[in-house]
Parts: sequence; structure tokens; C-alpha cells
Amino acid sequence: MVTAEELALRGKAVRGSADLTALLAHLRERARPLLERMPIIPEHKALLTTDGGFCPDDGSALTFDPWSASEHRCPRCGKTWSGERHNWTWARSQHLWLAERAAHLATLAGLGDETDRPAAARARDILNGYAQRYWRYPNRDNVLGPSRLFFSTYLESLWTCNYIAAAALLRACNQLDDATARGVNQVVEEAATVIGDYDEAFSNRQTWNNAALAAAAVWFEDEELAQRVLEGETGLMAHLVRGYGRDGMWYEGENYHLFALRGLLTGAGWARLAGVDFREDQRLADRVHAALLAPSLTALPDFTYPARKDSRFGVSLAQPGYLELWEVGLARLGTSDIGAWLEALYKVPPFPCEVQESYLHDAPTDRTPRPASRTSLSWWSLLEMLPELPASEALWEPKSVLLESQGLAILRTDGRYVSLECGPHGGGHGHPDRLQVTVYADGVYWLPDPGTGQYVTHDLFWYRSTLAHNAPRLDGESQPPDNASCACFDDQGEWAWVHGRFNGLTRMIARGPAYIVDVTTLAAPEEHLLELSWHVAGRGAVETNGRWVNDELSDEFVTRAQRFVPDAPGPVVLSHLHQHAQLTAHLVFEGELLEAEGPGLPGERARATFYVVRARGRNARIITVLETHRDEAVIRAVRTRGDTVEVETISGVDRHRFGTTEWIVERAGQGTVTLRGQREATLPFAPLLELDLPTRVTAPAFHIGGPPPLDGTLEGFDLSEPLELGLEDQYRRSEDAYPGPDDFSAVAYAAWDESALYVAVVVTKPDFVLRPAEAAPLKLDNEPDEIHSDGLQVYVAAARRPSSDDVAAPVGYLIVPNQDGHTLRASTTSDTRDHGTHAAVRGGWRRTDTGYCVTVAIPWPAGVHPHAGGRVSFDLIINEMLPGRLRRVGQLVWSGGGGWVWLRGDRQDPARFGILELVG
Repeated sequence: MVTAEELALRGKAVRGSADLTALLAHLRERARPLLERMPIIPEHKALLTTDGGFCPDDGSALTFDPWSASEHRCPRCGKTWSGERHNWTWARSQHLWLAERAAHLATLAGLGDETDRPAAARARDILNGYAQRYWRYPNRDNVLGPSRLFFSTYLESLWTCNYIAAAALLRACNQLDDATARGVNQVVEEAATVIGDYDEAFSNRQTWNNAALAAAAVWFEDEELAQRVLEGETGLMAHLVRGYGRDGMWYEGENYHLFALRGLLTGAGWARLAGVDFREDQRLADRVHAALLAPSLTALPDFTYPARKDSRFGVSLAQPGYLELWEVGLARLGTSDIGAWLEALYKVPPFPCEVQESYLHDAPTDRTPRPASRTSLSWWSLLEMLPELPASEALWEPKSVLLESQGLAILRTDGRYVSLECGPHGGGHGHPDRLQVTVYADGVYWLPDPGTGQYVTHDLFWYRSTLAHNAPRLDGESQPPDNASCACFDDQGEWAWVHGRFNGLTRMIARGPAYIVDVTTLAAPEEHLLELSWHVAGRGAVETNGRWVNDELSDEFVTRAQRFVPDAPGPVVLSHLHQHAQLTAHLVFEGELLEAEGPGLPGERARATFYVVRARGRNARIITVLETHRDEAVIRAVRTRGDTVEVETISGVDRHRFGTTEWIVERAGQGTVTLRGQREATLPFAPLLELDLPTRVTAPAFHIGGPPPLDGTLEGFDLSEPLELGLEDQYRRSEDAYPGPDDFSAVAYAAWDESALYVAVVVTKPDFVLRPAEAAPLKLDNEPDEIHSDGLQVYVAAARRPSSDDVAAPVGYLIVPNQDGHTLRASTTSDTRDHGTHAAVRGGWRRTDTGYCVTVAIPWPAGVHPHAGGRVSFDLIINEMLPGRLRRVGQLVWSGGGGWVWLRGDRQDPARFGILELVG
């Protein structure tokens, strides 16, 4: 990412700086094993599975060792494991590590001296090794976008950025021979073709796709490509302006903010060489500055980031890969606040290092805690960071803040951190945790946001549920993916408050010097069950006199539910101890308190106890007063009188009077504090492109006097008006384009009576592949194995009103022909709430000369009342599988839309359903 002239100037700067000289020495030492022997280039692509790379005994992620291709050690139990699926996971890191090492070695060759010339030779070996192999890796069995080396496009982009950087650095220091350059040209051209085929709009991953294409544009001096990836509708500039909100945070939360930020800075480096310097446009420079500082605004007191949305839990912001972001950002922008933040991070106590796809410099990485240091970063820092960290005029000091675009309100004072989630859902990585409360105080993360563990393990669905968060839910269901809003936010020093709203729920949090008052309220025209979960750190119990009786809390992840029966009415007091600190919760409610066990925080094997407060009604209210302390408690009692909470302390009685626009604190002998800070209603931050939905297709379903035979023939069906599936814009592909109707197409026929909808589907597919019912689990991810088979997905729902966007809850079925040649098996799709109706699906199938024919009866779901002239929402999907594949190849969708098959599983957006008109 530098020219030959800049590389020469940088060499002089390195020799004149103690920090850069020490970093150069560190990079030489890290490169020594590479110079002693050629590293292993995997002969196979990386594939994703649920068990590959994890210890079969304890579930720990196996240590990535770039020098051990077939034996993989568990860091927890010390055992070594082998096998193809572990090797697939190892190849994922190895490919990325090798491209990094090529750039690392090329940097040594460009900034070192004559003794570093062997580094250039080894970098060329790696570049040439991939030039010889790149076309051998098949672009197939992918999970998220086309890829040769990996299973997702963004990984190919990460690899490509480093691969091109290595070649560019060698060229800048005159160490790239013609033969290697030709090989690089061929690899980069193909990689750019693969990456450019898949635009992920405003996903964090697309930032890296853009960065890789920007690197390819610079390499080939392709002005048209450069303009597309920099200035296009989903290019780097659009990501910077629309993906990061006014508060600087990427819309998908901290984890993806940091990942996208590295991609953005990488892409901006290539953009500069293409003639577009983000620093020269003040608006872009301000956005980059805000994005660099955003993680410092939300950082927890221990300098980890909050595990909001799909973030990982307990990750230090002083990770080397993150430090580099601020080092490079400081060097490019030169702002003192970034320097103050960096200075604070370098003082963080030793912490365990995390493996990151975009930073494998320290591999093999162990979990031994170590301090952060600017002299042990990677080649990128040697190229760009300042020769020395400038002294800051002021220390970094966090303050209370409302991140308007995120809707995250943080109330801070004296090491106490209280936050409320009252913003947008957050895209595909959002969680149903609106009005979630997080509390960190006295050195303890008392009320954490759990974030997400592994995407491929089943507990993902727990961490993506409302019950797993300190958040309210209604009627036993996780929250819908809607937006919350912040009505008020005010900080008056000792006291601060925030008022959030979400779908008839409000939550007000007032933070004081010694305790927190939480008021959660439901106001609805109909009666609902309001539940509020509390996941408290440490161990504790109910201090109020009473007993526990067995009860139920319906959830697949929950066990040992009990209900507390107090001896007398009044508040219930919980107390938990952890790390020599204590949290006491005074709960005031009319309802029930439950205790249950669920999964612990990600990475913890033990199950954890949590609480749920229940209240039923149209105007239900739950009031909680939380006190954290290491010494004596200050609260003696809590009482409520209408819209007033009285907190009796050792100093007297504090009265909290609250309304919709203000919170008044009356403290005995200390005067009154009035908190307001009413916010204007604003539209939620929406970075995603608004895609036009396709025109809703319609077709007739003909009434019949009795059920057809359902034997895999068309007997009993009216064949006059078929539903046709054979157009290119009806095909969702994985890698290859639509093969054409002769290879894959279908016609369907619909009929109905008062008991069921009947569907016949004739599929043209000469070489179909059926997954046996008794086949061993694939263990590829969280999706049903049956999607990786030829078969059907059928969806039925009550038709929405023409003037409404509402769609009734659909019922979907995944239907696969059995290998016996006539029977079927069916299961409800994962987005179907009624999971017991699949047994009512009946039908059969048979082979045809050009494929197969399926005939099924689908019972009418709740809310559908069939009658002549009626309409129902409907969709039909045909899955496509080929021999020798792990994953399905594509699918035909009756309602159309085209696109890609990835991330869809067995689900279909009800807004895309077509319409069946019931003909009498």
C-alpha cells in the first residue's frame, strides 16, 4: 500500500525510531521459522462444519498451529485430534496466515537491509505456490458467497488483500520477478472475478470485498473498477457514510464495527494509491475519525467491548489487531483523542489473545495473558504507525453518552457503567434485546449482554433469544425484529437517566451515586404476560422469606424452573456475591418470580441460574432497585406509591417521581434533581438498501370434490393453469448461473378442498440426489440437513389485506422424497411457530423420464378459511442438489426474485410470497 518512493522514506523513518526499530526486530524474529523452511500450503479449500476445529471432549476451539496440518491440539485438555473435518478448519486459518506472512516477508524485504533479502525469496515462494494451485481449489460447497480457497467470499477478500499487498511491496522494492508477476496477475484476476460476482450490499463483509477489489484495481491500474468499488452504491465511500451512523458506530455493533473498520482502513489505503484520499474530503475524514473513536465510547470499564448483537463476549479492545487500527488511524489523522485512547489501552493489564481472521500475526496463539505493546504488532504497523506515540495533553476519560444511531444510552460515573438498548434492531446480526440493561460496577460485570458464541452450534438460538438477555418480552415470545427509541436522556453528574420505548413497553433507568432505579412498564389495550429476565453474575439467593416450588418456563434451553412463594406480600430481595463485591436487587411487582437454569455465557461449560419476573395485565409494571457495593449496603427498604419510588437508605429516604418526560429525585436534606433531556423523534438509522420487492405472482387453485390419490401422479389435478418454475430470475444460485430449464425446472398444480391444499410438482432434473432418511448428520451448520437434497419447500399463510403490510404467521414444510421411490418425509421449517403439524402432511412421489413428481396434501394453517373466491399466501421452492456436493447447489422459487441461496436455510420471507386464488 505504498509506492517505491514512500517505501524508501519509510525505511529512513524506521531506522530513526526506537519503537519502529524494535518492531522491525520483532518481525524478523517472527519470520525466522518461515526462512528456515517453506510453510505448508494446503492442497484443499477450507470447509465449514459444526465439529471441525473443536475438541470432541470439551468443545474448545483447537489451537491453530501453522506448522501442524494434521494434528490439532486442544488448549484445555491437551489432547491432540486429527481428521478431515479438523483439517478443513485448519486450512481456513492457514490460507489466511500464509497471505499475511507473504506481506510480512515482503515488508521485511522492503524496509530491512541486505540480511533481509531471503525474506523476499520466501514471499515469492508463497505467491508462486498459490499461483500454481489457485485453480485447483473448487468454487463450490460454499456457505456465504463464491470462494475458491474458503467457504465465504469475505475470507477470499481478506486473503486477496494480503496477497496483493505482498506482491505490491515486492514490486516497490524491485524484488518481484517477471514470472512471479505473471502468476500474481492470473491469481488476482480470478480472485477479483470471484469476489466481484457477489455484492453483499451493506454487510460488514462487503467492506472487505470492496477493499480486495480496490487492491486489484490498483494492481491492474483499472480506473473503472476503482471507481466502482470506491464510489459505487455499495462501495467504500457509501459504507463509510451510510454504514457508520452519526455516532461513528457501524450499525451491526462493536464486533462487526472493528472488523469492518479494518477493512475500511485497508481499502482507504488502496484508494489513496488510486487517487482518492479520504483525508482530503473533510466529511470523509470526520467519518473515519468518528468510526475510530466509537469503540472508546462504549468500552466497558475493563476495556472489553460490550457483546451487543452478535459480538463475541469478553474480548479486550487492547488486542493487537485492534491496536493496529488506532495506530494506523492516528498516523493518518493525527488527532490527539485517538492518541489518548491508545495510551489508555497500552496500560491495560495482561489479557488473553484472541484468534482473529483478519489478524493471525501471533499464530500459533496461546491463551497466556500478556500486555499490549506497540513493538509487537504486525507488518502493517511497521509501514504506517507513527515513529513514537505522542504524549497526550489529557487522559482518556469516558463519559455518559447517547449513541444516537445505535440508540445505545450509557450512564457512567466512578467506574460504574449502566446502559440501555433503545435503538434499531441492527440488521442480520441484531438480537431481540430492545430495552436490555447492562450493568458493570465495582469491577464486576453484573448484568452482561451475552453476545453470541459459535454460529454453527445450536446454542446460537439461545443467545439470539430475548430470554437470554436482561430485557422484557411479551407472552412468552422473543421480541419481533423492530426498532426501539430513546425518549429522554439526561446526565446531571451524580444522577442521570434514560427513557426507552419499544412496542408498548417503556423502560426508565435512573443511575445515582449508590444505586440504580429501573422501571419497566407495559401499556396495552389488551392483557399480556410481561416477563423481565435477570442474568446476574456470581452466586446468590433470595433473601426474602419464602419457599420455592416447581414450575415451568417453556423454552428448549431452560431447565429446573422454580417459582418463589413469599411468606408475606411486598418486595422480593435478591443478593449475589462475586469477586468480593455484592449486588442486591429489590424487586417490586405484582406477579411471580421464577428461577431457572440456562446456558452460561459463551465459552462457559457450566449452566447458569437466572431469574424471570412475571406480571400480567394491560398496565403491568416491574420496579427494580439495584445496589452494588463492596462495603456496607446503603439501602434499607424500597416502597412504591403510584408513580413514586421511595428508597430508604442509611441517610434517609430518597423519593423518585417519574413521568414520561422527566424524572425527579428528592433526596433527604440534599435538595432536588430534575432529569429531562427529551429527545426529538427521529427515523431509525437504516444503512441497508431498500430493495424493491418483486410483483406478487398469482395462480389459481381449483376446488375438487375429493382428495387426489397423492401417489406421485397428476391424477385428480386440473392441469389447465400450471405454476411454472423455469426462469432465470426464479433461480437462486450458490456458485454457477442457472443451468437452464432442460437441466432444472418444474411445473406445479394446485387444488383445494375444505380440509387441505393439494400440490403436485413435476420436476425436470435428470440427475437428482435424495438424502436418505437414515443418513448420518452432516454437521455443517445450524440449518436442517434436508435442505441439502433435492426436494421441496412449501409455505402457506392467510393472505394479507391489500392495504396492509401485515402477513399472517406462515406454516412452511421441508419435504424430501424417500429413496424407496414412493413415500415422503416432511418437517416444519425453522421459521414456523406451529411445529407439530408436519405429521398431517401426506403424499407420495415417483420417478419420471426427466426427473420426479411429488404430490402432497398440506393442511390449512390457522387463520385460513378456504372458500371459493378466497385468496391465500403461498410459495413453492425446489431445492437442487448434485452428486459429490456437500451443500445444495441452488433452488427455484415460484415467487421469483433470483439472487443467491446463502443464509436462507429452509426459510422464506413471507413478504415475497405469491397468491393462490381459490377457484370454485
